[in-house]
Amino acid sequence: MEYGQFCPIAKATEILGEKWTLLIVRELLMGGTRFSDFQRGLSLISPTMLSNRLDKLEEHGMVLKKKIPNQKGYEYFPTKSCSELLPIIKSLGDWGMRWARSNLTEKDYDVELLMLYLKRSINPDNLIGNETVIRFKFTDIKDYPNWWMVVTGSEIDVCVKDPGKEVDVYFTTTVKTMADVWMGVVTYKKAIANDELKLVGPKALIKDISSWMESSVFADIAPASEI
Repeated sequence: MEYGQFCPIAKATEILGEKWTLLIVRELLMGGTRFSDFQRGLSLISPTMLSNRLDKLEEHGMVLKKKIPNQKGYEYFPTKSCSELLPIIKSLGDWGMRWARSNLTEKDYDVELLMLYLKRSINPDNLIGNETVIRFKFTDIKDYPNWWMVVTGSEIDVCVKDPGKEVDVYFTTTVKTMADVWMGVVTYKKAIANDELKLVGPKALIKDISSWMESSVFADIAPASEI
């Protein structure tokens, strides 16, 4: 895609303006390195499209592609030019929270993306003990309504199969409610009061969930309609 303009915005858009590219950059900057990481964060992208977009970013010097030692496949790492997009991605998210929130539809609430974001939001240092098991039961989906998150030291595993461990904290809610709570659209207290969220666990863990499962970086941004 070429615009035939010397404007730096036009030249930047020639690299970043294709569908999925900015979201791949988002995943790179959030710590994704493997093809499977990007697929989890971008569930609707085809493998062919993802491969094509990663190749384009590598071609433009924004991604370093490295063979995984002693394994099949590659890892992808953001270069300096890619990393410098972090404040731009953050500003774009700020704008989206302020002006595009009303465009959300039910189909946008992707449970796999939600669990990936919740995993990234865990702060193991503020959990108690060597291992914490968290179970999420989503009442609005038929396929894979139950998810487990196992935090062992600094390692965090997310699975849809019961790991056979004693659960410390239970969340029972809908995907939309959990996403809205994490995004700061509604508080835990209000969701519980409205019977939209049931939370079971020891008081030491549930009295201040945001200390060990941090909210979205966009949580404090009000929509334009409230300003």
